[in-house]
Amino acid sequence: WEKTSSTKTLLFPCHRRYPTVEIRAETFNGSTHVPVPSDSAFLKALLFELRLIDDHIFVEHRDTCTRINHSSVYSVRTEGGDLWPVLAFQKSGLIYACLPLVEETLEPRPPLLTVSGLSQGLALLLGIVDYISPSRKNEAEMSAKIGQLRNLLIQACPLGTPLNTNIRSLNSSFDDIQEMPADENQPAWRSNTYKGKPQVNVCITEKVKCMQYDKRDVVDMWQVYGAVNCKCDIEGAAPNVTLSLNLPTNGPPLQDIVVHHCVTSVDPAMLMSSSAEPLDDSVYNGPYKFPFIPPSDSFNLCYYTSQVPVPPILGCYQLIEEGSQLKITVNLKLHESIKNSFEYCEARIPFFNRGPIAQLEYKVSYGQLDLSREKSLLVWVIGQKFPKSLEVSLTGTVSFGTAGKEHPTDYVCTGNTAYVKLYFRIPDFTLTGCYADQHSVQIFAPGKPKITASRELISSDYYIWNSKAPAPTTYKTLFD
Repeated sequence: WEKTSSTKTLLFPCHRRYPTVEIRAETFNGSTHVPVPSDSAFLKALLFELRLIDDHIFVEHRDTCTRINHSSVYSVRTEGGDLWPVLAFQKSGLIYACLPLVEETLEPRPPLLTVSGLSQGLALLLGIVDYISPSRKNEAEMSAKIGQLRNLLIQACPLGTPLNTNIRSLNSSFDDIQEMPADENQPAWRSNTYKGKPQVNVCITEKVKCMQYDKRDVVDMWQVYGAVNCKCDIEGAAPNVTLSLNLPTNGPPLQDIVVHHCVTSVDPAMLMSSSAEPLDDSVYNGPYKFPFIPPSDSFNLCYYTSQVPVPPILGCYQLIEEGSQLKITVNLKLHESIKNSFEYCEARIPFFNRGPIAQLEYKVSYGQLDLSREKSLLVWVIGQKFPKSLEVSLTGTVSFGTAGKEHPTDYVCTGNTAYVKLYFRIPDFTLTGCYADQHSVQIFAPGKPKITASRELISSDYYIWNSKAPAPTTYKTLFD
């Protein structure tokens, strides 16, 4: 689905419904089964649940403070009852959604980690995102890809179970569809066989989200999300690979682990560690072993979260209005446990609901301050290292001209309610300390493979709010 400023359009009107899966759901769920409504009714109910329509109306079951969604899994209210679990997220203006099968009764609701269809559905949606996103700014190419998507989904998910979630690797025309592999041992998700020197590439990407307020009565929040991406070029119809993720001594354990469907077995204790439960001494802390038969193309082996003790960069932002001017102060400190080697690091300071910056006086202790072309955003480029003190500061005064339509507005950030947003990437580093070395990869196939392992930490929605004004305790969008 596509979301515009005033309408929500069904971009893929022939989206897949699987009657056999719906019959299975009715069999498994029994009296708790809720039928899937019509396409238009489901779309309306989903948009309502995501607050993309009627967001100005308070609806208790959707908007109460006691119901805070910590995942992309929703309960969508329909005429036939509450439809759960609906997996949905927004990416670049498009909404991706699916309804995974729950192979058990729905009352009481089973833990998300026990619903295997969620990881399969997420992998399929992410495959569609990877296929669609590169063409997002080209309407003609976008329309062509949407038209091909039905044929691709027939191959990727013919009977309701994803067989190949790498949509880009599939052929868009039925005339080009190859026959299934002759080797009965080759799994359906290996679309072709590799010929050449064996090699495996593993990349661990952790993203850190953060909300800092610098207030005694408001608790700062931060979360870490990890993904392990693999590309295995190995000969054979069904090569067996085992990858182990390791943590340093006393490293925070991995939690909320979701694995790719190609993983053949996993320790149940690994999957039961949930961030919703308090940590105790019995929590599984690795090593985390994943035996699998890899797909032919790049894929995400697993996803995880972790409760790290501190955010990587601590900050304080103060914005005070004095007459026609704003006085700003920003202090940032890199925690001593963090690797001081960035690919990039910058702080962006937007000014909403105001005119263009007409006058700017400032002093930075480190780095460089730039003004955006629209003159509504300050970009503080800190660079690739913090100084030896690990602290940097910015002070300045800003005055504005007359506001125009091209200048940013925000109904949350009014008056002095404002934020600084950090953008950074630290290569060869993870906040949890999680790593995969060459010795952690075992391949049960002929030849000595070349193994490369990398890792990175990237900021994601990293906000520091003005401590001199009220700020929302939760300010999150639906996955930009």
